[in-house]
Amino acid sequence: MARKATERRKILVVDDDEKILFAFAQVFSQEGHRCITAKSGEEALGIVASEKPDVIFMDIAMPGLSGLETLQRIKARNVPAPVIMITGYGTMQTAIKAIQFGAFDYLTKPLDVEKIREEVRKALPDRSHNASSYEAHSRFKADVIDRYELIGSTPAMQEIYKLIGSVAMTPNHSSVLITGESGTGKELVARAIHDSGPAASEPFIAINCTALPEALLESELFGHEKGAFTGAVERKLGKFEIAGRGTIFLDEIGTLPPPLQQKLLRVLQERECERVGGNEPFHIDARFVAATNVDLEAEVNKKRFREDLFFRLHVVAIHLPPLRERRDDIPLLAGYFLKKYAERIKKPITGFSDETMHLLLQYSYPGNIRQLENIVERAVIFSKGDIILPENLQEKVSANASGSKTLPIVSSVFSESRDHVLEMFEKQFVIEQLRKHRGSVTAAAKESKMTRQNFQRLMKKYKIKSEQFR
Repeated sequence: MARKATERRKILVVDDDEKILFAFAQVFSQEGHRCITAKSGEEALGIVASEKPDVIFMDIAMPGLSGLETLQRIKARNVPAPVIMITGYGTMQTAIKAIQFGAFDYLTKPLDVEKIREEVRKALPDRSHNASSYEAHSRFKADVIDRYELIGSTPAMQEIYKLIGSVAMTPNHSSVLITGESGTGKELVARAIHDSGPAASEPFIAINCTALPEALLESELFGHEKGAFTGAVERKLGKFEIAGRGTIFLDEIGTLPPPLQQKLLRVLQERECERVGGNEPFHIDARFVAATNVDLEAEVNKKRFREDLFFRLHVVAIHLPPLRERRDDIPLLAGYFLKKYAERIKKPITGFSDETMHLLLQYSYPGNIRQLENIVERAVIFSKGDIILPENLQEKVSANASGSKTLPIVSSVFSESRDHVLEMFEKQFVIEQLRKHRGSVTAAAKESKMTRQNFQRLMKKYKIKSEQFR
């Protein structure tokens, strides 16, 4: 029977930041626990051996032995204590690695006191389970191809990273259903599951269920025998067979025709099928990952999608939130796309102006991340300077944000917020005048009823060059 969470426990906190150690010690002492601290991975390993803590909180980024390396060594010693990893900057790769190396959970800073207490309450009853499960988990690799990396550090994305890490450790017969609006990155999640699992070297086969007519889709999925239909001059292996032990990604699964829904259900149930025109079944070892931007449950209620197939696919569900619900990730995503296209187009662009970022943050993105990427790519193409200006954005982005009555409040100090808004106005005013007069400083200053010297002073203040507008 699990002991109560209020019983005194030994909790080890590993971090090279003394302020973090002090804060944890205060929280746990108030809870009646004994808090032991370590400033490095090497020190933590010695304490684990001598003190045998009940729970371990450990930072990932530490000098010397990193948190992930320390976690691996702790688990290699079969230490039963749950290890909760903490980091100031959470990426998909570190989250997946932490879970796959045996971490009980993965938290990002800043940490909430109540969240820390909740983690302790959750971790203590599961000690024995966590200890026994690590041996199987440690076999799996966690390398993720950068090309397919998910970008985001919001809590919603951190939970998705942890789900990916957990799912990748399950057997291939566990199907995954990824839901979310178009452009949210569903295929990236599917690829991350594939690349984080033991069959990462096997094929990843992506199939768009809307791209082919029903007759061709069946042949593409199952393959066909020679002479199965007109034009079948030789045997052709289908995608299901080619996938081997890899991953079969069925995009837009909600559009799959009813006859193929029935055949797919049989495949998922029996793990075998025949080629079109054949009668010799072959075994299917791949994992099925399906994705949809429609409400499949609603489609089931309308009798347009088989209920039994829905439940077969819905073994593990991952929902991707739209970009408008994770706006804190917009600067990170925009910066990623800026670097990508600036390098590709070979332009020395280093960032976004404050006004530009404000516009990007205000836009609703009906096309989600894919639309943000297109917006940034276009801005890079049309930019003439070293930063992206509002005029480089698509007009609908500016129009959408300009209709907003909300001004950016950057500080609780009135004078600081006022100065920030004033600077935004000054900079935007200069840009608009230069754009209107095609870079003519004299004409822009004259219409603004300013001296040329004062207008140039504002240009210099905000590093605006007239050449950008010619």
